[in-house]
Amino acid sequence: MKVSERLYNSIIDLWEKYNEHPFVKGLADGTLPIDKFQFFMIQDHLYLMQYAKVFAIGVLKAKSEKDMRLFAGLITATLDTENAIHQSYLRRLGISREMIDQAKPSIVTDSYTNYMIAIAEKEGLGELMAAVLSCSWSYKLIGDFMEKIPGAKDHEFYGDWVSQYMSEGYRSANETMIEMVDRLCADYNEEQLQNLEHIVNVCSQYEYMFWDMAWNKKMAEV
Repeated sequence: MKVSERLYNSIIDLWEKYNEHPFVKGLADGTLPIDKFQFFMIQDHLYLMQYAKVFAIGVLKAKSEKDMRLFAGLITATLDTENAIHQSYLRRLGISREMIDQAKPSIVTDSYTNYMIAIAEKEGLGELMAAVLSCSWSYKLIGDFMEKIPGAKDHEFYGDWVSQYMSEGYRSANETMIEMVDRLCADYNEEQLQNLEHIVNVCSQYEYMFWDMAWNKKMAEV
């Protein structure tokens, strides 16, 4: 069994629960209140800026030009491709550059991204990739789910967001990340594999908390 298959099998039950979340269902059927989406997009923009830094640490730690280029490509995919749809929506939502610059991360956004960066800094490239794969792979599966919802990708407002995660470009980048995990972790022992599962589980829990945070527009716990 490939490492990615083991990780998938260990977490798929949680990933499938994302599709039952009211925020995700609202995106799929077009009923999500705009104010909740606006809150999400601001926090997701802040998240993506930190997500790209994890790949930047990958460039620093890479031992081959091939891996340096792969990580650099993932930075570009995050900042130029995925972030492009965010910038489009931020403009449509009337969110200015100044508003973005002044925005603060919620406790979930802050904790989640700090965890990923800590894994990237303290552990190896395989662990780094396990941390980011929880987001990338689960969004690909959300795209698969939404592709089955009639009219989801054609919705007048949310259709562009939905289509992003159905696109061949996104799926190709996600497949590259899966292949990197399998290659980088091919010789891992059982203890290391269990650590990968732990990282994926923690990041996936954060993903669910992110949907909850956006649905409730909650900046902090009290």
